[in-house]
Amino acid sequence: MTPLQASPVTAEFFAGTARGELLVRRCADCGRHLAPRCVSCEVCGGTDLAWTAASGAGRVVSWTVLPDRAGGPPVVAGIVELAEGPWLNVRFVDVVPEAMTGGLAVEVRFVRPEGGEAVPVFAPAEQTLG
Repeated sequence: MTPLQASPVTAEFFAGTARGELLVRRCADCGRHLAPRCVSCEVCGGTDLAWTAASGAGRVVSWTVLPDRAGGPPVVAGIVELAEGPWLNVRFVDVVPEAMTGGLAVEVRFVRPEGGEAVPVFAPAEQTLG
């Protein structure tokens, strides 16, 4: 994974990932949670957006398996719908590509490539035994 560097636009998002928090946007006008990249609300058009911590829980919407160019294990990438509603483009870790299914419960984790910012990735949610 190529290390990412924060910019003035992404600084607050990456400050959250450094703390182990997945930040999303929340519209002050209608309360809707939005993806981090949003600059206006998809529902009401409001532009008063604040950063807020997401739970990190979600479900797989779609995925693809990409061969690694260096001959390593394949990369699994896709879309997760967070419990709060926004959809995120993500990389999956600790998954068996053949076991991926739509609706699979996943949770955020963070990888910290040397020389870069902490980046959110998603792994199958740990099941609790009752």
